[in-house]
Amino acid sequence: MFKKSLALIMAVFMLSVLAVGCGEGAAPAPPPTTTPASGNTSTPAATGEVLKIGAISSLSGQLQDYGECYQRGFTLGMEYMTGGTNVVAGRPIEIIWEDTTNTPDVAKERTMKLLEQDKVEIVTGYASSGDAVACLPLFEEYKTVCVVEPAAADSIISAENWNEYIFRTGRTSGQDALAMAAIIAKATPGATIACFAPDSTYGYGMVDPFVAAVEAAGCTVVAKEYAPVDASDFSPYFLRIKDKQPDYLYVSWAGANSPWTQLMELDLESAGITVTTGAPDLPQLRGMLPLGATGAIGYCVYYPTLPQTEVNDWLVKRHNEEYGSNPDFFTSGGMAAAMAICTALEKTNGVTDPDVLIAAMEGMEFDSPSGMRTFRPEDHQAMQDLYEIKFTNVDGADHVVPEYIRTIKADEVAPPITNGRG
Repeated sequence: MFKKSLALIMAVFMLSVLAVGCGEGAAPAPPPTTTPASGNTSTPAATGEVLKIGAISSLSGQLQDYGECYQRGFTLGMEYMTGGTNVVAGRPIEIIWEDTTNTPDVAKERTMKLLEQDKVEIVTGYASSGDAVACLPLFEEYKTVCVVEPAAADSIISAENWNEYIFRTGRTSGQDALAMAAIIAKATPGATIACFAPDSTYGYGMVDPFVAAVEAAGCTVVAKEYAPVDASDFSPYFLRIKDKQPDYLYVSWAGANSPWTQLMELDLESAGITVTTGAPDLPQLRGMLPLGATGAIGYCVYYPTLPQTEVNDWLVKRHNEEYGSNPDFFTSGGMAAAMAICTALEKTNGVTDPDVLIAAMEGMEFDSPSGMRTFRPEDHQAMQDLYEIKFTNVDGADHVVPEYIRTIKADEVAPPITNGRG
C-alpha cells in the first residue's frame, strides 16, 4: 500500500513539473509570420528561405532588344552582387521572368500572375513606359516594392501615377531633357529647335520636359513631330521639319524600326540644321554613322567606354565572356536594378516587409556601372550622372561612337519633384 501511495505522489509531482515547463518557464515560440494583402510572406524572413523576385520586360515585340539587354544585365548584376552564389542576406534568390509583349494589358495580366500565383516579394522591370504606368497601381494594391528599369516617362513619378512602392533605378525623360537642353543652350544661346519622337507615352514623356527645359533656357521650339511607333516611312515628318529651318533637330526615338537611315539620307545638315540626340542602343547607333561626320553633340546615359569604374570594367569583361559582345545601354540598366535590390536586401537582412524595405531604400546609395546613384527620398527617383558626348566615326567600328566630353553631374539634371511630396 505504501509503495502504491508513493508512486501516486511521484506521478503527481512529475505532472506538476511538466506543467511548469510548458508555462512561463518554456522557451518562447517563434514569432508568427505576417501576411500582407497580397498573400506574400512578409517579415521576418528566415535565413535560407527562398526569395522570389519577379522580373518583367519586353522580351518580344517592338522593344525586344531593350528587354533582352535588361535581362542580361539583371542576371549579370545578381552574379556580381552575390559572387555567383545567387544568395543575398542568407536567402537564395529565384528570379521568375515574364514577357509584357510591349502591351499594357498583357503587362498587367502577367504582373498579376507574379503577385498572385508566384507570390513574388519584389518586382522589377518594364521597358515600355506604357506598360509600367498600367501596372503601377497593382503595387500599391498588393503592397509590393517595384524597381522600374528602364522605362523613362516622367509620368511614372507624377502625382497621378506614383505610389510609395515604386522606385526607379533608370533615368527619367526629365533628366534626359535637362541634359540635352543644357548642351544646346550652351552651344547656341537662343537657338530655334524642332523635336521628333514616337507617338507614344515614351515620346511625349521625352519631348514635353525637353520643351520646358529649352524654353526656360531662352530657346524657341518651332516644330514638334510625332510618328507612329510602327511607322516605316519617316520622310514626311522630317520634310516638314526641314521647311521650318530650325537651328537644331532633337530626335528621341525608341523602337526597332529606326528612323536614322532615312533622316541621314535627307541630309538636313546641308540645310543648316544640326541633328542632335541622346546616344541610343547599339542597333540604332549602327544606323547613325553619317552623323559622325557632322561633329554633332548630344548626351549619353551609357556606352561601354564612357564610365571609368570597377563595376563597368567587370561588366564589359564578363559580358564579352558570356555573350561575345560589349554590354549595351539597357544592359547597364539591368545591372543597376540588380545592384539596387541586392543593396536593399543586405540593409534589411533579407526582410521584404514593404515598410522595412521602403525605409531602407529611401535615400539609399547604390553602385552601378556608371557610378554611384541615390534614390531621392521624395519620389524614389535615382539621381545619377549623365555624359555630354560628341558623335564620332572610329575606324573599324560599325556604328557611330559617343566620344566623352564631360560628366554631367546628377544635381545638374535633377528633375522637379511632381508627386506632391517635395
